[in-house]
Amino acid sequence: MMIRKGGPADVQAVLGMFDSAVAWLTERGRTGQWGSEPFSTAPARIESVSRQAEEGGMRIAEVGGEPAGCIVVGAAMPYVPPPVEPELYVQSLVIDKRFAGQGVGAALLGWAREEAAGRGVGVLRVDCYAGDDGNLVKYYERMGFSRTLAFKVGEWPGQILEMRISRDAS
Repeated sequence: MMIRKGGPADVQAVLGMFDSAVAWLTERGRTGQWGSEPFSTAPARIESVSRQAEEGGMRIAEVGGEPAGCIVVGAAMPYVPPPVEPELYVQSLVIDKRFAGQGVGAALLGWAREEAAGRGVGVLRVDCYAGDDGNLVKYYERMGFSRTLAFKVGEWPGQILEMRISRDAS
């Protein structure tokens, strides 16, 4: 697996990753996280991924030369409380379902942890969907994150998690 910087040329691949995740969730009746509409047909989603691709925090994991996952890091999302100390925030993480179970998400989160340490920040934060069976929250806990604050955006239940970073780990 190789992790490389992402950019505007990756927008269609990333939208495809989201589309595969939305289809997988929808097949299981789990539309609370991202709905049932493919990202590639939603103008606001296309704009969001395109903006993220321009901002410099996008990384693409490739497996066998194919884009398999994407992480975007940067500033905290506007709907969460601001940081109380310097941090790196995981704005999005998505894995193409064709590559599920191959450690793509763990590798991208490992990259983010190393990036945070290299920047000398003490915390890596992420938020995620906390509805249904809570499996997404549990996934982040298995990756080393700890729950900090539950929140809602409208009726969408979310959970903020954080990972403490050793500043000498870089």
